[in-house]
Amino acid sequence: IRLYLSSHLQFASSDEYRYHEGLVHPTLASLPGIRRVLILGGGDGLAAREVLKYPSLEQVTLVDLDAEMTQLFASHSYLRGLNGGALTDKRLRIINADAFVWLEESKESFDAAIIDFPDPTNFSLGKLYTTAFYRLLSKHIGENGFFVVQSTSPLFARQSFWCIVETLRAAKLNTFPYHVYVPSFGEWGFIIAGKGQWRQPDTLPQGLRFLNRKNLPSLFEFPNDMLALPAEPNRLNDQSLVRYYEEDWKKLTR
Repeated sequence: IRLYLSSHLQFASSDEYRYHEGLVHPTLASLPGIRRVLILGGGDGLAAREVLKYPSLEQVTLVDLDAEMTQLFASHSYLRGLNGGALTDKRLRIINADAFVWLEESKESFDAAIIDFPDPTNFSLGKLYTTAFYRLLSKHIGENGFFVVQSTSPLFARQSFWCIVETLRAAKLNTFPYHVYVPSFGEWGFIIAGKGQWRQPDTLPQGLRFLNRKNLPSLFEFPNDMLALPAEPNRLNDQSLVRYYEEDWKKLTR
């Protein structure tokens, strides 16, 4: 099956494992003994399924705006099968709220965060990719922790991808960009960010279908047609990312 939100593909059941393994494990596997993880977005529970593979985990907090989404993926038998029942796992709590507002009000801290928002197709979503948002989020992540951001396609939306990198850097964070090939999407981009220096993990969870220690380093290598382009950081009062995104995807239809 395929899930669409506002006409945009979110996942296809045939290959979503590539996306979600690529999203979660390069960050979490690099943090031994991880206990508390925050997921922003990801109401389908597929990222949570991957997060819950870490035995040291004590609590996962999933913040998603759409209560109907989390209810559907927690209760529908087929969809529960896709996410492995992650949304009803006793270690996971669901908070249906605007992530920006919740972060402003919360006092909680986490070892890591997984940011799985839809692409920045408008200013409402674009605010979740701004310097202000990333500075706020970093206050909730421990000094030795990291978070990862799904960051659209570095091939089809190349300037948008590198805009997100520049935005994280403008928020005074170290960045470690990488990409994964997902047949339903093509080349897709992610960025690990944090205050420290990320290191390749020594081990990965057992039973992964795509990711292994041999192919992991190659994800951080970019071919010529995906190398960095100049881009302005995305700010609340000047959302360059939304403009870049519109222009990048228009090029594909010309």
